[in-house]
Amino acid sequence: MQRNIFDSDHDAFRQTVRQFIGKEVVPHIVDWEADGRVPRELFTKTAEIGINGLQVPEEFGGGGIDSFLFNAIVIEEIGYAAATLGGMQVHLSTVLPYFFEYADAEQKSRWFPGFADGSLISSIAMTEPGTGSDLAGMATHAVRDGEDWILNGAKTFITGGINADLIVVAARTNRDVTNRRDGLSLFVVEAGMDGFHRGRNLDKLGLKAQDTAELLFEGVRVPARNLLGEEGAAFSMLTNNLPQERLTIAVSAQATATAALRLATDYVKDRKVFGQRVADFQNTKFVLADCATELEAGQALVDRALVALDAGALSVADAAKVKLFTTEMQARVIDRCLQLHGGYGFMREYPIARLYADARVTRIFGGTSEVMKSVISRSLEL
Repeated sequence: MQRNIFDSDHDAFRQTVRQFIGKEVVPHIVDWEADGRVPRELFTKTAEIGINGLQVPEEFGGGGIDSFLFNAIVIEEIGYAAATLGGMQVHLSTVLPYFFEYADAEQKSRWFPGFADGSLISSIAMTEPGTGSDLAGMATHAVRDGEDWILNGAKTFITGGINADLIVVAARTNRDVTNRRDGLSLFVVEAGMDGFHRGRNLDKLGLKAQDTAELLFEGVRVPARNLLGEEGAAFSMLTNNLPQERLTIAVSAQATATAALRLATDYVKDRKVFGQRVADFQNTKFVLADCATELEAGQALVDRALVALDAGALSVADAAKVKLFTTEMQARVIDRCLQLHGGYGFMREYPIARLYADARVTRIFGGTSEVMKSVISRSLEL
């Protein structure tokens, strides 16, 4: 079905992004996967075509765009190409909103120009080895010492944690246990601060070219001016950004599932078994018909959510519905499309294999499918 949420400006931007990915990204994916991350200079190249500064105010060198639709185009084109920009998606659509919403004037003037020109890339550190989705149970803590905070703790599964210049770290600043959600704050840790150490670049099942790090904070002296937003208000700040974060995952899941259908359709048209094309078997037609139908349903959900987000009307529960449906659908579609490739689908030289491995985590990060169901059920007053 025809999508009607984009205009001619969106279409022109999409074409620019598509050409960039085809030239600067796709030919290098195998090498980047072997390295475990994309090269740092890639972010300077993406800045040259305006990706990094989409929503950064014009006064700081950005595009000043007050819409998430351009971000969605970047995410979609990455997915359609079965490609990656490393931690860019998290930087652009998950972390920067915290700076846009909560940074003060001095912080904006200090960091926003670097965001726009690609010299600064950010990441966010919430998950800890022993807490998983239980953010209120985090042990990382910070204690005020004059004009600084002393930060101690450890984080894991941090997307972009190797390449990032700025890490937004969630830490406990109030140890009152009567309400675990109170007393959390956000601090911006800068590369090179004493006591800040990057651990392993974790070896994952998929997303091989996306650096995912362990981070250690041992007596890191963080200037008070690097406190992001209000002290003790981090839990509500993190919750406020959840709809966009989860929609970002949904957009990516939808796009990669769409890519899987294209890859499978092309493959079965060329591949012959028992003297005929795989595409000519009734089972193949039915499998791909099911996939195409599920994709239409997912796209309708995603597009409604994108419009709602721009209007400031996307609720936590509705974002959870979109993430739950699209990521579960992504798993079904990519699995069926890999099956149609036969033994070749199990070879990583075929993009469908990479999509299969990469897709598994979307039902985990940003909140597991089980967490999404819990969020949705609460909205039903159960």
